[in-house]
Amino acid sequence: MMARMSDIRDSYQQKAAGVQAAMTGAGGWSAPSPCAGWTAADVVDHMVDTQRDFLDRHDVDLGPRPDGDPPAAWDAHVAAVLDRVDDDVLHREFDGQLGRTTIGATLSDFYGFDMIVHRWDVARALGRETRFSDAEMDEMEASVAMFGDHLYAEGICGRPVPVPPGASRQDRLLATLGRDPRSWHPKPRCGLP
Repeated sequence: MMARMSDIRDSYQQKAAGVQAAMTGAGGWSAPSPCAGWTAADVVDHMVDTQRDFLDRHDVDLGPRPDGDPPAAWDAHVAAVLDRVDDDVLHREFDGQLGRTTIGATLSDFYGFDMIVHRWDVARALGRETRFSDAEMDEMEASVAMFGDHLYAEGICGRPVPVPPGASRQDRLLATLGRDPRSWHPKPRCGLP
């Protein structure tokens, strides 16, 4: 049974707030991120643009793409999603890569997962730590199982990396997503803030 629409909106808002918290007061948006070839700003742009593209393909007009620094653009994007994605939109069905689904389920299952993972990417790029809650890790593990090999398609996640025995649950999850939390740290760029 699909979650209630208000639960999907609340979950979206909570995950989006987690991303915002990882960015608040930060600078250094040109710093490299754990996503190969992307800066911290690129990761935020990716989240904004992929959500906007998905909703646009389903006839949800979020208005002009927000600009400004990454935290301002993210905040404006989230406000537009929460303003324009009502229960009717969330119930809208379509044929997805994994079968028949709804916009609400996709926002919850795929884009919710995306926000949790990229929150870590953004925080790490900015030299910050972020911890996943047990509920977030439960959700991520369920998503990994649901996505199966689709998770490792071009442009999604890198192949799993090894972790040492006794690695934390968070580190094991990140490794499943092709991220090595033990060795990845932002590399300073000469002459750049």
